Amino acid sequence: MERTFVILKPDAVQRGLAGEIIGRFERRGLKIVGMKFMQVSEALAQQHYAVHAQRPFFKGLISYIISAPVVALVLEGTNAIAAVRNTVGATKPAEAAPGTIRADFGLEIGRNLVHASDGPETAASEIAMWFGADLVDWSRANDAWIFE
Repeated sequence: MERTFVILKPDAVQRGLAGEIIGRFERRGLKIVGMKFMQVSEALAQQHYAVHAQRPFFKGLISYIISAPVVALVLEGTNAIAAVRNTVGATKPAEAAPGTIRADFGLEIGRNLVHASDGPETAASEIAMWFGADLVDWSRANDAWIFE
């Protein structure tokens, strides 16, 4: 099973879309193995977005992600990274495929509702950064109907 990291950003939480978005991942067959409702500290935000530190939008990105609570998730499943990214849609909501989270609920890149890890190394790093070892290994009753 592959694991990936997701943040439901402040716009998703403020708009009351957290349950809808989490439900989409669960209906897809992904299993939640970590979840936190939290206020992001500036230090964590800077660590998470360090790759963008030299970009002109960095300060705005930091102030945005710490502006309101987020929901941080670790999801597990077969090809979880690709499944999540396909469910989320393209970074720019106007370019996202119909039926994706960003196409259905977003209009602007700066309010695109969700962050999703882009690969195995990033997922591992982000999971460690946000959750450490604080994940739950468990079996769902319907796993046999989802995973071969």
